Formats: sequence, structure tokens, C-alpha cells
Amino acid sequence: MNYILSQADIFVDNKFVRADIFVSDGRIVSISPSFNPPSGVSVLNFNNCIIVPGLLDVHVHLREPGFSYKETVFSGTMAAAHGGFTSVCCMPNLNPCPDSVDNLKILTDIIDRTANVNVYAYGTISVGEKGETLSDMDGMSEKVIAFSDDGRGVQSDEFMREAMIKAKSLNKIIAAHCEDNSLLDGGYIHKGEYARLNNHKGISSESEYRQIERDLKLCSQTGCKYHVCHISAKESVEVIRQAKKSGVDVTCETAPHYLVFNDMDLQENGRFKMNPPIRSEEDRLALIEGITDGTIDMIATDHAPHSKEEKAKGLKDSLMGVVGLETSFSAIYTYLVKTGIITLEKQIELMQINPKKRFGIGTEIKEGENADLTVFNLNEKYTVNPDGFLSMGRATPFENAELYGKCKYTMVNGRTVWQENSTEK
Repeated sequence: MNYILSQADIFVDNKFVRADIFVSDGRIVSISPSFNPPSGVSVLNFNNCIIVPGLLDVHVHLREPGFSYKETVFSGTMAAAHGGFTSVCCMPNLNPCPDSVDNLKILTDIIDRTANVNVYAYGTISVGEKGETLSDMDGMSEKVIAFSDDGRGVQSDEFMREAMIKAKSLNKIIAAHCEDNSLLDGGYIHKGEYARLNNHKGISSESEYRQIERDLKLCSQTGCKYHVCHISAKESVEVIRQAKKSGVDVTCETAPHYLVFNDMDLQENGRFKMNPPIRSEEDRLALIEGITDGTIDMIATDHAPHSKEEKAKGLKDSLMGVVGLETSFSAIYTYLVKTGIITLEKQIELMQINPKKRFGIGTEIKEGENADLTVFNLNEKYTVNPDGFLSMGRATPFENAELYGKCKYTMVNGRTVWQENSTEK
């Protein structure tokens, strides 16, 4: 199918220009101020919208195989398209988890059959994510985006050193969920004011940043490429900042909920429960500073769907995890861009350019590139209603929030995968 995407402001060479994009056979053929459409070409009019290179999310739980009652590759990638993402990296805490070539193939076969956007699989660091024996990193290396035991921290210093040495030899990234189990003390929300006032057990920030400190030392010694998942604490920002200054090859991500909410925004509802937890206002402001000064490289969603029943047990007993693919762009645009904290260009850097640089995925809007494109109407306001999500998960702290920046259209490899209210003629 051939298309012209017309009358929008297009993000080209790190700036917005008014132009049309001609797409043919899955690629961007030309970018020009205007086209006279050839016969048989569909013209999509996106007046008052922006077109950006398809967003990238390096931290998504698609739950299949093993937990398809929570989400499937099909439903999760439809949610991604609905939110403007054209590429996602799927985390490996599955059943079976991708710790061998055979187990990885179970996942990639599902992706090949049912994914609606580009999906890149993580392999596990350890067999069964038990932190005891290395997975078949050699065998999986060419087929995975990186290695992670996401959902749990690697507890052994020596095992993490061994994993980093192996990843270094394969030129692969270790993407770490940093959590020291010895410091958890039965906590399930942030160990802060809300927990104190409401008699909840808290998770200390130390359980996160102490393991980051350990890993950064190991990374410095081994030369491994290292990425820190979903940082939430002010101390985490600072130790990563200092490591970058000393030349450690480290990047990191945070998620929209950590940038928007603090622990005093919590409600006695499972939609506010995730790991790591939403922390204090001090932590939130430190994360924003990390975003603005470049310490934090990217924003990922940690999209983690559960069933309605699993999230209906309040803060104490609900499972950890919230969904985020369908609200991420508009939440960041509403709370950080419209408020003047960052520019729209910075948002695209955090959600597309930097993930592309670090993980080697995605495209740019350029002649000859694959047509992975997303259209947003920045002026369109909507109220978040999880019943309208394409994800099977419904638990989001952004429920009922009024957000700006609605996704109108998503194209992957020249194919329309999500479309709303565009005019075709």
C-alpha cells in the first residue's frame, strides 16, 4: 500500500517542519512540502498534528508464553500501537522464560505470528531467573536485544560479575532490575510518609540504589554495557550521575508514574502498586533533574498487566505492576512538556532517539528508512478511561487523568496498525 501523510509538522533532523511524507512498499520514499498524489495513493490528512518517528519502549511485559490471561503478544502490541509505539522490547519473566535457544524460540514464534509492532526479546541472565547458573547467553546472543533477569535482582556479586564478563564478550547489554532482597523487609510500597501514616510496610530506597552501586563497580571492572531498569530513587540518580562522569558505560530509564506522582498521591488501590514503588516528592524532583541534565537517558513504561482480580486487592495484597503503553506519551507531554519542564524535542529524545542509540532499534524520518511513524494531536485533550484500552490490563495510576497529546495514527513498516479520526481520500 502507498500512502501520503499530509499537512502535519514532521520531526526531521531534530526539528519540526511542515511537510508531506510519501510511503511506498514499507519505506519513506520522499519528504516534501507538498505532493500531487499519483493514482492509487491513499492521502491521510493530519492537519494540526505532528508526525514523529515511531516511539520505542525498552521495557514491556507481554506476558506470553505462560501468563496469557494477563496479556498476549497480540493485545500488548495493539496497546503499543494505540500509544504510538512501533517497537518494544519484551521482558523475559515468562513461562518458560527465554533462558535457552529452545525456550527463546517459543517466544519468538509467538512474536512472528501475532505481533502488531516490532518486538525485540530479552534473554534471561540466569537459568529460570534464579541467579545461580548462566543462561545459554552464547546461543541466544544473536537473537536477543539484551540480557535481563527482570522482576528480580541478581543477588550474588560474583554471579553478576560472571554475567557481565560473558555479556562483554558477546557485546551485549545487561539490563538490570536492581533490588537487594535483604533490604526489603516485607515492604510493598515506598518506605515514606504515606506508609507511616497508613500503617503499611515500606520498601526502602536503599534496596534499589545499593545494588546499582554494586553493579556500577562491577561494570567499571568488566567493561560491560550496563542499563538500569526503572529507577525511582534520588540516590539512584546520583550514583548513576557520578558513574557516567567517571566513564562507566551505563544508561538508565525511569517511567512516567515516577515522574508525575509521589507517595502522598497513593490511594488504597492496586492501580498504585508497582515495583519499584512510587516514592517521595524529593525522589520525584531528583528524577526530573536527572531527566533534564541527561543522567536519565530514556523513559520506558514497565508496562506490566495483571488480571482484574489480581489488582483488586488494595495496596497490600495486589500484585506489583501497572500498565503504561497507552498513556505514556500523553502523560509526559501533559505533565512535563506543557508545564515547561522539558521541550517536546527532549521528550522525543527520551522516548525515541536515546533508546534507538543504546539498543540499536527503531528508525528516523528519512528517505529510504522503514516507515515507522506515529501521529499525535497535541491539542486534543482526553480523560483516561481504562475500559478503552487495547491492553488486557486495566490498572493505571493515570485513571481519570485529563491528558493532552492523543495518538491518532501508527504505521509500522508502512502498514497501518492503529488509526483514529484521520481523513482518507
